[in-house]
Amino acid sequence: MDTMIVLKALADDTRYKMLRLLLERSYCVRALARILKLSEATISQHLKVLREAGLVAGEKKGYFMHYDVQKEVLLELSDEMRKLLDTERVVCGPDIPGCPLLEQENCRHKFQK
Repeated sequence: MDTMIVLKALADDTRYKMLRLLLERSYCVRALARILKLSEATISQHLKVLREAGLVAGEKKGYFMHYDVQKEVLLELSDEMRKLLDTERVVCGPDIPGCPLLEQENCRHKFQK
């Protein structure tokens, strides 16, 4: 999973709504278009982005392709977000490596007060 691609796919309001609907049940393009009051072409373009991000997959049923959410990708994203939250925070100080000289000077003044 490419986290940035998944986040970009989810960042669009319409795609997020589509994902919410698809979590409830599978839908075809026509049904999603009716529900969201958008053209089938627009829905197809959004589904393409969701497919490329690995968030949805289609299954042909008769003449229509029905789409479902790939929950494994959402679980992976959830794990990535948990790891992000678990990042250990470093307390700022003048001796932090890589701190620009100007920042160190400001920091020293801050700590001397």
